[in-house]
Amino acid sequence: MTDRIHARYWLETPIDPRRAAETIAGEQSSGTFLALANETPALKQRSGARIEQLELLDTVDQPSLPGRYAAGARFSRCRLTLSWPLGNLGPSLPNLMATIAGNLFELQCVSGLRLTDLRLPPAFAAANPGPAFGITGTRRLAGVARGPLIGTIIKPSVGLGPEETAAEVRQLIAGGIDFIKDDELQADGPHCPFDERVRAVMREVHAGADRLGRKVMVAFNLTGELDEMKRRHDLVLAEGGTCVMASLNSLGLVGLRALRQHSQLPIHAHRNGWGALSRHPALGWDYAPWQQLWRLAGADHLHVNGLGNKFSESDGDVVAAARAVLAPLWPEAPMATMPVFSSGQTGRVAAATYAAVGSTDLIFAAGGGIFGHPGGVAAGVTALRQAWDAAVAGVPLEAHAQAHGELRDALSFW
Repeated sequence: MTDRIHARYWLETPIDPRRAAETIAGEQSSGTFLALANETPALKQRSGARIEQLELLDTVDQPSLPGRYAAGARFSRCRLTLSWPLGNLGPSLPNLMATIAGNLFELQCVSGLRLTDLRLPPAFAAANPGPAFGITGTRRLAGVARGPLIGTIIKPSVGLGPEETAAEVRQLIAGGIDFIKDDELQADGPHCPFDERVRAVMREVHAGADRLGRKVMVAFNLTGELDEMKRRHDLVLAEGGTCVMASLNSLGLVGLRALRQHSQLPIHAHRNGWGALSRHPALGWDYAPWQQLWRLAGADHLHVNGLGNKFSESDGDVVAAARAVLAPLWPEAPMATMPVFSSGQTGRVAAATYAAVGSTDLIFAAGGGIFGHPGGVAAGVTALRQAWDAAVAGVPLEAHAQAHGELRDALSFW
């Protein structure tokens, strides 16, 4: 296995593509704007980024992104692969981010740039052990040996107090839910303080466990300053909780890595803010390279959106994201993070989700798809399970519904 880092980009440039590639490679390694005497050929050979591939795709008249371009410029679009020696940065995630996704986006010679793939040497696995629990640990703690974890999000996002939140949890546990998460907007506001919410919710979780023989997994949003997050984690652990949640783009890689080192519970990683990194097709990241860094930093669950979602991503993007999360980073270090499907999910997309992903090692989170059931929450949860049973068995949804009343009634509002 090579000890070099390889990153692939979609590049658009108003100048000669080879010169643009050299500029990017120099900016992200040993290069300077003005050639200096100590940037010797030997130093470049040792530490400079290499252009491993440059493939011209097409040429267009208009740039994808605003910038300072010469009048009459035409814009070449290319596939570009760069590589760096591991010795430039070591297996450091923050410095990897600066190397593969730093100043290169801002260069004048770039009218479009998107990171589409990333291959890392195994030294990153040794230095960053990844999720502590992943799929296996999540299933064990949730008491769900097979099938997707049927989950939901506490709504309204904010405004409910601790006891109102606990009442929602009580209803969901009675309905047979597997997984409940805080909304990313609910952390430690004055109307619903974190400590009070945890104690009220865990009272219901323990009461439910006495009846069901298993503890419903609740992901408490502990996002905050590092010392706050550690203290909040410790409270969840002391109260018998089995999961914590954090907003990745708020914490950063260093924050998630520090939380991973401290945590004795699975970390449910929320990707809010992802659209700012990805929505323009000529700028930012594809999900496949982005999720690698967060898995290495310790994410046990990663959101991937959902089929037929309310956001801007296509179903193809969602499927690619889920497959990326489930794919091993290295044969010897699979780092099995669990993908989380959410956003407008109902049983109508269960078969397509299963067909596309080929696995039930996932969390399938629905809100209205559960609460909107005319028979109530328990019927909504049951209908989702029945839809997934049909998907795994390869039975058409409508045919399965004929013998399953909850599913039949759900089809009228899904």
